[in-house]
Amino acid sequence: MQTRFRLTPVMAALLPLFLLPTAQADSLPAGTLSVESDNLSGQMDVELKASGQVKAVRDDQTVEADWLEYFVQRQQLRAGERVRLTQADGRIEAEQLDYLLGERSGSASNASFSFGRDGKTLRGNAGKLEFQGKDNYRLQSARANTCDPNDDSWYLKASTIDLDYGRNVGVARNARVEFQGVPILYTPWIDFPLDGGRKSGLLFPTISTGSDGLQVSLPYYWNIAPNYDATLTPRYIEQRGMMLGLEGRYLLPDAQGQLYTEQLPNDRKSERSRFLWKGEHVQQLAPALSAGANGAYVSDDDYFDDFGDRVSSAANVNLKREAWLGYQQEWGAVTLKAQRYQTLQDDNGTVEEPYARLPQLSLNARQRFGGFSSNLESELTRFSHSSKQEGTRLVAYPSLSYAIERPWGFLRPKVGVHFTRYELDNSDGSQAVRSDERTLPIVSLDSGLTFERDSTLFGRDMNQTLEPRLFYVKIPKVEQSSLPNFDTSENDFNFAQLFTENRFSGHDRINAANQVTAALTSRYLDKENGLERLRVAIGQRFYLSRDDIRLDGSSSERSEAGSDLLMTVGGDLSHSLRLDGSYQYNQALSKTERYNAQLRYNPAPGKTLSVRYRYGRDELIGSGSERDTLRQVDVAGQWPIAPRWYAVARQNYSLRDKKALEQLAGVEYNDGCWSMRVVGQRYVTDLDKTKNAVFLQLELKDFSSVGSNPLNALRLAIPGYSPINETTGN
Repeated sequence: MQTRFRLTPVMAALLPLFLLPTAQADSLPAGTLSVESDNLSGQMDVELKASGQVKAVRDDQTVEADWLEYFVQRQQLRAGERVRLTQADGRIEAEQLDYLLGERSGSASNASFSFGRDGKTLRGNAGKLEFQGKDNYRLQSARANTCDPNDDSWYLKASTIDLDYGRNVGVARNARVEFQGVPILYTPWIDFPLDGGRKSGLLFPTISTGSDGLQVSLPYYWNIAPNYDATLTPRYIEQRGMMLGLEGRYLLPDAQGQLYTEQLPNDRKSERSRFLWKGEHVQQLAPALSAGANGAYVSDDDYFDDFGDRVSSAANVNLKREAWLGYQQEWGAVTLKAQRYQTLQDDNGTVEEPYARLPQLSLNARQRFGGFSSNLESELTRFSHSSKQEGTRLVAYPSLSYAIERPWGFLRPKVGVHFTRYELDNSDGSQAVRSDERTLPIVSLDSGLTFERDSTLFGRDMNQTLEPRLFYVKIPKVEQSSLPNFDTSENDFNFAQLFTENRFSGHDRINAANQVTAALTSRYLDKENGLERLRVAIGQRFYLSRDDIRLDGSSSERSEAGSDLLMTVGGDLSHSLRLDGSYQYNQALSKTERYNAQLRYNPAPGKTLSVRYRYGRDELIGSGSERDTLRQVDVAGQWPIAPRWYAVARQNYSLRDKKALEQLAGVEYNDGCWSMRVVGQRYVTDLDKTKNAVFLQLELKDFSSVGSNPLNALRLAIPGYSPINETTGN
């Protein structure tokens, strides 16, 4: 029969109360020790000895052991043979325990432990575990990981590991990471966050290989303050040399920003200095007033082809640098901006350098009253260029619209006047300027109806809609060949563009229009969840007048009575199957201009297959002015091929060129406590250039990763891709 006692530091004065019925001891004052055991002996005001299924409880700590000794005045507890200490942050099992309850200090020998905070658990064992106050531990001759119990696939082994859960910091000395019993990393010192938060120290290295040979990066993260940090990254590139990267970030109550640079003083492959500078800053000067600056600059045209990935190589052709000051209220916004570009040319020098805006002042305002809405778009811009016509442009486009919105449809008439004035510099450099201006009234009417009926699709109850829409625009024809083209290009012809006033971007060209767009859309909406299971739309623009304006500003006559016919189809055909496609047909030539279709099957995370075909009869090829037929097939997927194993692949193939534009293949493995990815990628960077990359990454759960991270490449290449450590397993 077990006996229960409670013992406190003032035990001598309370000896008559020591022996309590079990029911009265269930709720004890803070700091009280309750003991249950088979046998109990000793002097109660000096020392207590218990043996046989001992259980001692004090606040949030419970000790279970074969035997226990408690020294009352020192509040010292000793327990042995098989000891288990359970507390709020975890559990410790040891051969022997020597522990001061009040100070929470002491030691345990041959201990195994499991500490958990914020959903993250660190477990392992140590030859000696030292208690160094509340939430502080030192582990000697220790090993630890973040895996589930009985999973020893990897370990951090160290002479000592200090755990400070007050600051959520761990420090390991003379440490190495062992994976499947094989050491893969050694460091004399490493610190790491215990809650996944930010912590100064060395990050795990990144190792990769590709067209430039072996590449190794060893980042150091400096957590300067809660709102400041920096990352210093030495990067060794086998064929080029040593590069140094530095990123600094800051977050203030009224400002935020970052600065990043890469420096390679001596590129052995190109025999020149290479560098990148990039930064941004946003400042809130007042509740409605803000300012900012951002920009990027590189040493040469080939920088992103040599050091970037496929995304950065394609996206960074014109590197923008700008500064702005903005004022925003409910009625609208005023912005003052200065902007210029660094243009990175390809080998043929066919990339056109944009104009700099030095400066640009814009005012956009809106006001609603009743069903009416008045709007003003305006700007005053000084355009500068090294080799083209320079000048100043004033644009003002006031408009008034009215909206009737009903469940059965809508009607939105609009009237406006677009005014543009130019002050152009003379080409001989004299002070005289040439003035020109253009005034165009613009009238439009957008209208639509919505009809619904009950229907079925694939055996499911649906709401089917029928939505006819008419959009009318009237703009007179005005010769514009005398006006410069500072920032205008012709927009791509697509379904959304059918319902716009002007087919040109920017303000330098405004098309002539007396036209009606007619479109019909039908949707199948799932009654159960409201999802759009299928959408089919067809539309065409009809010209009531043949007047037109070319991109060079000259007048012309349309030869056709209408635009190309456009059709789109899309929707979630089922929980797993998604269809998207579009088709453009040239009725004048009786030819297909372009079409694309994509079918994606995604039944669960980690399972996705997609196929896409693109066709264009007369498309720009590459970054030059050459036009030709475009025919491309794109197949991509991620799929489990065995328990815990996944295959990833993509093939983007040009049928016209009979070559692959991008190839990607690899495997992923998810063990629960660790994941591995091996991925190879090859892609075209120019007409006759390709680049290779090989990614090898080992990701350790809730700890870190070793190797090069392919996740960005996989997300871009494979529609619907899911990181395997976020899937539930297949």
